[in-house]
Amino acid sequence: MRSCAEAIAACQELGWAGIEGQAPGQRAERLEFSGKLEGEGLHFIAEICTAGGYVPRRDAPVAEHLEALRRLAENAVECNPQFLTVIGGCDGWSPDQSVEFFGAALELASELGMPASFETHRSRSLFNPWITRDILRQLPQMKLTCDFSHWCVVCERLVDTEPEILALCAERALHVHARVGYDQGPQVPDPAAPEYTGELEAHERWWLQIWRSQLARGLAKTTMTPEFGPDGYLHTLPFTRVPVADLSKVNAWIGERQIRRFEKFLASNPVLAGEPN
Repeated sequence: MRSCAEAIAACQELGWAGIEGQAPGQRAERLEFSGKLEGEGLHFIAEICTAGGYVPRRDAPVAEHLEALRRLAENAVECNPQFLTVIGGCDGWSPDQSVEFFGAALELASELGMPASFETHRSRSLFNPWITRDILRQLPQMKLTCDFSHWCVVCERLVDTEPEILALCAERALHVHARVGYDQGPQVPDPAAPEYTGELEAHERWWLQIWRSQLARGLAKTTMTPEFGPDGYLHTLPFTRVPVADLSKVNAWIGERQIRRFEKFLASNPVLAGEPN
């Protein structure tokens, strides 16, 4: 994990616009963190996980998820984020429970005056395309953080098989996580490797569809976070656990590639003035 200083230095080196992550737990730390970002001219996207880490506690009720969301969102607002990206709900819930949670979460975000976006994440309510479609249909104001890499492993295939759902997600997309998944995992070892060209190009088609939708909706800005990660995502060699790729280089590569693609998109669609984050 990078320290705040290391993350800021990496942003400056790569020319990126900001940092995505969880707000510090203590108020003094939040104020210090926010001050450092402001001093360097960097933006912040606040990540929130409800009722657990990235995997929720299975026995946590809707009310506990909402209590966690309120507490963490109130903390995050002190860091002046662009918006909240929420890893929320539980894959074991009924559709009605998920709709109850997201409906109340949207009301909370409105109360705080802070936009919220909900990630398509394994182990959470939006863990597959079909439940996501059904929830979105019931909550027309709901926005997404699209991380389709999760769906590739959950569905055990590239989700080009679901064009109508991809189109619906593009219409609701606020934010994108730039990680490339494949049919047996949420993260290919290295997206630059030729054996994963098909997976890379599929994700890039989906991201381009989101940019086109955001342009049509009149969004002034789009954000994207390169999100290849450790914590079991990064492949390692047996017995030694030596990583098969340099994670910093992988994220730099995917980020630089998407900036070039976005610049090309802007050149052909000059109405959209935003830049990827």
